[in-house]
Amino acid sequence: MATSPSTVAAVDPMTMRRTMGRFATGVAVVTTSADGVPHGMTVNSLTSVSLEPPLLLVCLTTGARTTEAVTSSGRFAVNILSARQEHLAMRFAKRGADHFAGLDVVQGRHHVPVIPDAFAHLECTVERHFEAGDHIVVLGEVLDVCERDGEPLGFLGGKFSDITERGHEPVQWFF
Repeated sequence: MATSPSTVAAVDPMTMRRTMGRFATGVAVVTTSADGVPHGMTVNSLTSVSLEPPLLLVCLTTGARTTEAVTSSGRFAVNILSARQEHLAMRFAKRGADHFAGLDVVQGRHHVPVIPDAFAHLECTVERHFEAGDHIVVLGEVLDVCERDGEPLGFLGGKFSDITERGHEPVQWFF
């Protein structure tokens, strides 16, 4: 039986953060440009939504310049970082920094900046976006995908992690 929202005790934000931090994720940098200025931010709240049509969902910080640039331009790229790109995750996580200074980026096929040596990048258009607490949820239609060999950068327990355990057979439960 569901509990009505009015009777639910408040959840401590740090408890929520710590608990969700136990869920292993990848690490990505969302990039876009607005008025010729590139923008980017590190994210780990990212998921595939649909294969047909190809849709993904990413959560961006409310009020961040990158968030505003994504929603105003209507396009963005998700650059999934490789295991060797912790420095880029940290670089794009810093607020107010010139994230692109001295960094080699290229324009993707759909006119958004992409990190050329990322593990993968997906170029998207914004299908919808809406406010959810302290984030903006962005639903993007994937227009192009580029993937490379290597290992992805993982995040678990508040630190970068190797999420490429090779001891198990691939799971085919959804095909």
